[in-house]
Amino acid sequence: MFAKGQTVIQLMEQLAPKHLAVPDDRIGLQLGSLQKEISHVLVALDVTNEVVDEAIRVGANLIIAHHAIIFRPVKSLSTDTPMGKLYEKLIKHDIAVYISHTNLDVAEGGMNDWMAEALGIESKESLEDVHTDHLYKLAVFVPRTHHEQVLQAILEAGAGSIGQYNKCSFNTEGTGTFVPGEGTQPFIGTQGQMERVEEMRIETIVPQSLRSKVVQAMLKAHPYEEVAYDLYAMDLKGRTLGLGRLGPLREPKTLGELVEVVKTQFNVSHVRVVGDLTKQIKKAAVLGGSGSRYALTARFKGADVIVTGDIDYHTAHDALMAGMCIIDPGHNSEKIMKPKTADWLRSRLQDKRYDTQVTASEVNTEVFQFL
Repeated sequence: MFAKGQTVIQLMEQLAPKHLAVPDDRIGLQLGSLQKEISHVLVALDVTNEVVDEAIRVGANLIIAHHAIIFRPVKSLSTDTPMGKLYEKLIKHDIAVYISHTNLDVAEGGMNDWMAEALGIESKESLEDVHTDHLYKLAVFVPRTHHEQVLQAILEAGAGSIGQYNKCSFNTEGTGTFVPGEGTQPFIGTQGQMERVEEMRIETIVPQSLRSKVVQAMLKAHPYEEVAYDLYAMDLKGRTLGLGRLGPLREPKTLGELVEVVKTQFNVSHVRVVGDLTKQIKKAAVLGGSGSRYALTARFKGADVIVTGDIDYHTAHDALMAGMCIIDPGHNSEKIMKPKTADWLRSRLQDKRYDTQVTASEVNTEVFQFL
């Protein structure tokens, strides 16, 4: 059985929730329909003619890409233009295009974490905070007979994380009272009669991003037709996520040694380097894509080097004067997301016993030649 388009995207957004994207980023469904079964997903960095041809060849009817194919408002859609021809080809072959961009960059276990892990960066923090989860307190009352069932449903949905501790809850015994009204079908009790039931009060913490998921899981597991629960905002903040990653190297290296690691891990033949190749690098920053404006931010946060793409001439000079090293492997180094995203999504679909295939694009969309 193939997964529906909405199901595939719901799984994808577990990895890279849309609310993590920076303002005005062009993410989500950009072309086509998700109201269909998805037989094959192709994961790509960019959507080019060659990538679309690959999708047609492998039978993919959904492309999940990192970079948008519609970034600026479309004033006309002529199929005589290069982009118009691309859109026409996608539509003719019923291939939908979904974009996961800065939300994948920011996500925990996403683009920048993959790049940091590849370089051996530990104890990671963000270069720029983008999103902070607000916390809510959930309190629900459940008969003792179903206490464990409801508790586990809530915790498995993601509630109960406090710092590095997971599945935290507080459970107290008490007596619940209620009178089932006319037209009700009570799980316990009789219409019009006061009931007293031994119940448990479950209290736990829920991040804003998981409110709907946790409440739905709770309601599904709860035996009552009318569930008594409270959900209220707390004056506390949860985890903070952002762009880029920064931390100590697992093994300090010279700049020259780190250059070779970058070339190997990101599968690039050439990099641009700013700084003394013999300099010892203990703390490193990485930011997928275009990170020129974060070079000095990384320096102020204690980094010896930043690994990022699209460094401009003047930023390189400013960094050099500040004692900051730079390794620029190019914007295309983000291609690490292709196998990583494909593996993640394939695993989730297989867990749910779907037959939908997921493959990483083999097309090299690097636009520059290195001579």
